[in-house]
Formats: sequence, structure tokens, C-alpha cells
Amino acid sequence: MKQSLQLRIGQQLAMTPQLQQAIRLLQLSSLELRTEIQQALESNLMLELDEEQEATQEEALSEEAEAAESNEPDPAEEIPEDLPLDTSWDDIYDGSTALSAPAEDATGRDPLENHAAPAEGLRQHLLWQIQLETLSDRERMLAEIIVDGVGDGGYLIQTLEELHSACPPEAAVEPEELETVLAWVQRLDPVGVAARNPQEALLVQLDQLPPDTPWRDAARTALSQHLELVAERRFTDLERVLGLDAEQVDAVFGLIQSLDPRPGSQISDTTPDYVIPDIYVVRRDGHWQVELNGETAPRLRINDYYASLIQRANRSADNQCLRSHLQEARWLLKSLRSRNETLLKVASAIVERQQGFLEHGEEAMQPLVLREIAEAVEMHESTISRITTNKYMHTPRGTYEFKYFFSSHVQTSDGGEASATAIRARIRRLIAEEDRAKPLSDSAIARMLEEEGFQVARRTVAKYRESLSIASSAERKEAPRR
Repeated sequence: MKQSLQLRIGQQLAMTPQLQQAIRLLQLSSLELRTEIQQALESNLMLELDEEQEATQEEALSEEAEAAESNEPDPAEEIPEDLPLDTSWDDIYDGSTALSAPAEDATGRDPLENHAAPAEGLRQHLLWQIQLETLSDRERMLAEIIVDGVGDGGYLIQTLEELHSACPPEAAVEPEELETVLAWVQRLDPVGVAARNPQEALLVQLDQLPPDTPWRDAARTALSQHLELVAERRFTDLERVLGLDAEQVDAVFGLIQSLDPRPGSQISDTTPDYVIPDIYVVRRDGHWQVELNGETAPRLRINDYYASLIQRANRSADNQCLRSHLQEARWLLKSLRSRNETLLKVASAIVERQQGFLEHGEEAMQPLVLREIAEAVEMHESTISRITTNKYMHTPRGTYEFKYFFSSHVQTSDGGEASATAIRARIRRLIAEEDRAKPLSDSAIARMLEEEGFQVARRTVAKYRESLSIASSAERKEAPRR
């Protein structure tokens, strides 16, 4: 093969460290940005918190306090120098100070630090009840084995054979003994936990009701023998098989609806997530204004003293370290300013296009895609995608993620476009106003939307309804009140 030299001309985007840092900061949430800034403060000696504004606010508060005190009478004129004491010093203080506070425990946690209590899961809740009960060691062992077989939904996800195989062979546990302990576990709080299916959970809850509960026996018959009729709300057939009239079947069905088919869902070990808005939207003088939340990230500045130590001609290791820290600090400050400016631009563009939502609600939401905002702020769509991820906007109607304001287009009969969010809001309102005895089907909702000018197919209505966690018309139907 003959070797040759070729000259080619082309363009290539070079991702400099500054550009990589700016892009990475764009997609960070408020909490992640706080962590990033804290790490920078700890690793870069050129960075420090800008506390001038906080000091100014503290001085203003001090002046207000002094002015308030000047209007009050002199305490020395009303309070004598010596006051009678009703307690001794040792009764109030134990002699410990902040310097003599106990050290961190074995887990590394400061006992004086404020920590959120961990959420208690279903398994811990059941084990806690088992420990409180008066049981033999054998019964407690079987109960704990059963609890280990309970899933997050509260149902028993293992068969009795699997639970029996999990028992120690030397214990010689009989299946009947395991079944007895299972029935006891099912009556712990929440009642019906460790049931093998919704039907069993409901029956356990019925058995726990007082014997004189109205329609308890009829509800048990309906659930144990005619579950399909109950699930499909076939009230006429229930009247026939139970030998009751319409009003009595309504009472039976009301008792069943008071039960919980998923009792395990009452207890969750998930920790709530707290959202800090990045942007505040307020209305002033008849116009919507966008403001950056200054509390999402602390203010930074370059330390003037350390910056003054840098010498131009000095090439020592210490001087090079100072130069490197100064350059990194400048890059970070520039990236943070760029992030805030981009955030404000994108939020302002979104608010400008979604003023109808801010004034009238979801049904006035306009269709919007990333490309429209990218063209408005003259940025690439990938940049808009990054800046709208995990960013939240506080409005008079609530706090929403930026991506909430983007939705697909739906054609209208006059050739215009409507937002999918507005269509979903309209579907929710139609269902909320329907006659529960004759709920609207998806086809009926599609016809009503078509009369209003929205061209929406029945399958699209079904998709939107399911995304709103709304049951079908058959499941929404309630017994008529006669």
C-alpha cells in the first residue's frame, strides 16, 4: 500500500474545561448546586461567601430593634436590682457547656445536630407490634418469617409452601400452625396486611368489625361469593343474588367502599422530597415579572487578600497554586452568572407564552415545545433541555417544574392548535361534573370535545384519562340513589 500525505480542512467544537463546567452547572438542581458550591468553597482558597448583603440586612434589623427599644420605658426604672429567686442555679443548669458537649456517637452523627427522623417502613411497623405482643419464641419466629414475606404493597408475596421452607428444619413447623400465625399477623395494624389478594384483605377487615355492624354479613357474602359483581358494579344482579332491594344494596356497597383493598399502602418508608423554587413569578402593576430566588445558592466572591499575594514574575509552587485557584474561581463565578442569566431568560420566555395559564388555569395552557423557547432566547435546544430539568417555578397557582409548561399540540376544528395539558384539564373537569350514575365514556368525552372544537380521538381521550389516574366509566359508576 502506497503511503501519502493529505491536507484536510474542517471545523470541530473543542469542549474546554470552562465550557464543560458551564454545561454541567446548567443541569444541576438547587440542592445539587448548593453541594457543588460548598465543595468549591472547601477546596478553593480564593473563594469566600459574600456576606456584605447579609451584614447590611443585620444592621437594618439592629436599627429597627434599637428604635423599638427607644420607645419602651427604661427597664431600670421598673425592675429592681435584686430579684427574688424561686429556684437555684443548679436546678436549671447541669454545668455542661457547648465545649463539654458529648462527642459524636458510633454512627458519626452529632447528637446535638438536628436530623430528620427516618421514615418507618411497613416491615419495621409490623415487627414493632410483634415485639409488643405476648407471644412465645416459636410464635414470634413464625410471625417474623411471615413479615419477611410481605411486599411493599402489603400483600404476602410468598406462598405458604415457601414460608414453610424458610422455617428452621429443627423446629418441625406444621402448615396448620403457620396458617394460624398468618391469620394473627393479618389482624395487626393495618388490618388486612399479609393478605394474599385484595379479596382476602377486605374479608379480614370485615371480620374485625363489630358483629352488630349493619350489613356486615351481606357484605361478606358479596365479597366471598360474588366478587365479580362487586368489582363490575352490577347492582341489579347483586340485588337478585343477595335478595335485597336497591337501597339495601347501596348500604352494602357503601360498607365495602369504606374498606381498603391495599392496606399496606397506608405506611410508606419514602422520605418526602422538598422542592426549592429557582424562580418566583409575581404580578406587579398588571404585568407578570420573573425573579431569581437568591436563596437557592449562596453568593460568592474572590478573596481580595489571597488574590493580592499573587506575584507576576514568581514561578514558585505556592504562587502557581494561587494562580490556579484564582483562575478556577473566576471560571466558577462566570459559570454561575451564565447559569442565572440563562435561567432568567428561559423563565421569562415561558411566562410570556403561558400568561393564560397564570391568569385562568390549566385549560388556558398554550402548546409549547423546546424549539420555540430556544428560538426566542437564541440558544440551542439541548441548552434549553438542560436548564429546564429539575428547575422549579413558583407561581400564584403553585410550584411547577419548568417542563410542566411544555406540551404537545392538538389540532382544533378551526385550524388552530391546543395544548395537551389544556385537553387533560378539560377531560378532568368533564368527569368531575358527570352524573355518577351514568358516567361519561371515552367516546362521549371525545364527542363533547369535538363539539368544543378539539379534534381528539377516543383512544387519545383514554390515554389522557389514564395519565390523570382516572378510572374507566365502568369503574366510576356508582349505584343510583333511589
